[in-house]
Amino acid sequence: MIIDTHVHLFPPEVTASIDRYMAGDDFLREICTSKGHRYATAEELLVEMERCGVQMTAAGGFACSDGGLCREMNDYVLEASRRYPGRLLPLAVVNPGCPEAMEREIARAHGLGAVGVGELFPWGQRFDLAGGEADRLAALCSERGLPLLLHVNEVVGHRYTGKGSVSVKEAAEVALRHPGLTIIYAHWGGGLPFYELMPELRQALKNVYYDTAAGPFLYDGTIYRVAVELGLTSKILLGTDYPLLSPRRYLKQIRAAGLAEGVVEAILGGNARRVFNLD
Repeated sequence: MIIDTHVHLFPPEVTASIDRYMAGDDFLREICTSKGHRYATAEELLVEMERCGVQMTAAGGFACSDGGLCREMNDYVLEASRRYPGRLLPLAVVNPGCPEAMEREIARAHGLGAVGVGELFPWGQRFDLAGGEADRLAALCSERGLPLLLHVNEVVGHRYTGKGSVSVKEAAEVALRHPGLTIIYAHWGGGLPFYELMPELRQALKNVYYDTAAGPFLYDGTIYRVAVELGLTSKILLGTDYPLLSPRRYLKQIRAAGLAEGVVEAILGGNARRVFNLD
């Protein structure tokens, strides 16, 4: 089974009125007006899944500063998961900058079937991974057994829209403070996997996973062999950031990397089954 763990959906009514939503949110405007940005509905996602042979997708809306818009995004994703049972795993987006509203929305979304929280953007939504907002978020997810998908990117290399300033140091410290929380760090964790060569970090990051979202824009295909050599086969998750990129591009890169069949199966779905308790 192929499982994509990182997809964004937009409700059609939000897309139709996006100018109004962008007016009060600099981060949302930066993303939605960027050259490569695309919108996708649940139905468009299902078509692409069929084309690429993806059986299941963990999908969320787009996290922003407007708690009402986050709720609207969640309602759409939750309703789509009910329309397409067994195909969509709903993730909830929230704004950690509003702790009480965040707590209510996580409880509500979880009660309606959300299986995780994310993708959240520490720099874009302006919450500090070293602060109390992040700790409250982590505690809420831990209490409910919900994996938390956080955006982390490399802080070196070329500039692109959505590239933030959150470092591997901040990402590692969240895991250190919340060892029982299952964390998925997007975009290869901004390079954090390579620090797992340090024995103390390998232990501290035992519940941390890394998705491959946007990887083809950042790394060549040898990154998969490097991850396997680091002993991280069980911690890498297929994530595409669709509709930014089609799953097809990732599948081609992974299958061309010269990996053992069992490794490919783990990355494409076996690890995700464990993260989302699908077994």
